[in-house]
Amino acid sequence: MVGEIDGRRLFAGDCEFVAGAATMDAMPTESLPEIAFVGRSNVGKSSLINALTSRHALARVSHTPGATKQINFFRLGETCMLVDLPGYGYARASRALSEQWQSLIFAYLRRRASLCRTMLLIDSRRGIMPVDREAMDLLDQAAVSYAGVLTKIDELTTAKAEFARAACAQELSKRTAAYPETFVTSARKSDGLEALRDHVAALAQAWGNGL
Repeated sequence: MVGEIDGRRLFAGDCEFVAGAATMDAMPTESLPEIAFVGRSNVGKSSLINALTSRHALARVSHTPGATKQINFFRLGETCMLVDLPGYGYARASRALSEQWQSLIFAYLRRRASLCRTMLLIDSRRGIMPVDREAMDLLDQAAVSYAGVLTKIDELTTAKAEFARAACAQELSKRTAAYPETFVTSARKSDGLEALRDHVAALAQAWGNGL
């Protein structure tokens, strides 16, 4: 890959839905670096993906928690793939992650060689919850690098937002596979989106250079 990839330019370009996969066999061929987005149901994952790409309905925003049951792949030009993973933590009958989520997502995390980083979305209003820690355990076990991304930060005061960021960063610093930077975002007000776009562009750049 020649030249530096600019985050703003990357996300302003073509972005298209490639595939929705409910099994590993249905996933597209690994040809581009992949950045996955995962989080508790209704954490604002689809809204964030739509905001990052400046599209209103690229990723489906569901009002039914736990509605997404497949892994969705979106290609950003010929540079990288955004991967929308099913939400977790809504199964009322279970105190752990659902068996379906564990089997499909853990298989993806462990076997997908083109996965560069997973963006673990945390609702800033609630902070890291027990079910998020279970997801972190799976990511640590799979040795998958992940970064904490706080969502809905616009719903907090400045002081509470900083407290949420610091608390999240402190907990993630103790995790073996966690990336040292915590991102703070608002899909509604576009806060923190440029930093996240630049991070994705840098990951694509590194992958293209064989780093």
